[in-house]
Amino acid sequence: MAKLGFLGLGIMGGPMAGHLLKAGHEVALWSHTASKATALAGLGQALVCEMPKQVAENADIIFLCVGDTDMSAKVTLGENGLIEGLRPGAVIADCSTVAPSYARRAAATLAEKGAEFLDAPVTGSKPGAEGATLTFMVGGNEAVYEKVKPFMELMGKRFYYCGGTGLGLHAKLTQNLILSNLLQAFNEGMVLATKAGVDPELMLDILDNSAAKSGLVSFKAPYVFRRDFSTNFSVRWMHKDIGLMLETGNEMDVPLPLTALTQQLFRAAIAEGVGEDDICSTIKVLERLAGVEVKKSSQK
Repeated sequence: MAKLGFLGLGIMGGPMAGHLLKAGHEVALWSHTASKATALAGLGQALVCEMPKQVAENADIIFLCVGDTDMSAKVTLGENGLIEGLRPGAVIADCSTVAPSYARRAAATLAEKGAEFLDAPVTGSKPGAEGATLTFMVGGNEAVYEKVKPFMELMGKRFYYCGGTGLGLHAKLTQNLILSNLLQAFNEGMVLATKAGVDPELMLDILDNSAAKSGLVSFKAPYVFRRDFSTNFSVRWMHKDIGLMLETGNEMDVPLPLTALTQQLFRAAIAEGVGEDDICSTIKVLERLAGVEVKKSSQK
């Protein structure tokens, strides 16, 4: 039985922390919303903490999964943050999708306190978190990663060690870059086909049996067809990730013209009020402009 910590108990972090508790480990929990930690406490040996510092005081390996870079920096390096209560040799594995430049700064700052840092972003959305089938992309010291991996295995099923600090995040941002741009291609194509009179389900079958086949499209299309935009991965958080892609592209002088356009379409979706809905709801922007809805024939 290990002494673990988990901060950030939202749509992803809540199920992830739950798997650690159900495996029999002691887990110190913290969330901005205290009721989320209290709700999880019944799953096992949990300690509900009032501030991040207390998590660090009671854990040797700490995971966090929060919304953005500022949140991660605040709970890790800020006042009453993890850095103020670290045990000797503690490891912090940040599963949030944050700026690679921040990960390097956090690793250097924590090293001065004798602690280790891994950037360990995950993919798999809500179903992956709930089913313990997440994919981890990890940057940092490889020996530290091997030490932490057995606990990651309670939350995921695929693990990629990507190299030094920040490279796990670069891998995650690349994956989301391709995903978000593929989604916009799907949005455009399906709106065009539907406006022309092609049945959306027929169009999906054609795509699934062509060189344009995409796992993302195959998974998301049925949600769109039945107009189910319940959140697995919100528009708001993908928009944040797209901003990180463009930021890192700027840092490395890599042009990302398609991604810049996708950012604007996600921003338009947020302006139309669907920021908290699933990313597949971004199709509504083009549907409105074209005057058509992509849905099952029976719903038309």
